[in-house]
Amino acid sequence: MNKIPSSLLNDRYWRSVIHLFKNHYKLQQVFTTKYFDLSEGTIKIGLLRKVSGPWSESEKFMLKLALHLFNERNKVNLGDMDYLDDSIKKLAIEAIKLRYM
Repeated sequence: MNKIPSSLLNDRYWRSVIHLFKNHYKLQQVFTTKYFDLSEGTIKIGLLRKVSGPWSESEKFMLKLALHLFNERNKVNLGDMDYLDDSIKKLAIEAIKLRYM
């Protein structure tokens, strides 16, 4: 991914998304210009959902969480955090804090 504009790094919606996509092994693979236009501030949500079809439940949860933190219209079931191991759960909680605190 190209340089991330500082305006996005300071935006509470983007800050949590960027944190997850930079630090989660599966999300890193799709943190590309195919799915993100950082200059426009857009995410190709439909394409991300489509590509995540064969992913594990924990990987899908992390994508859903990232998209929810970006825009609440993208629903996530927090009960699905049970799929996460401790280190990934910690990453999820960090992202939630970045968005809401």
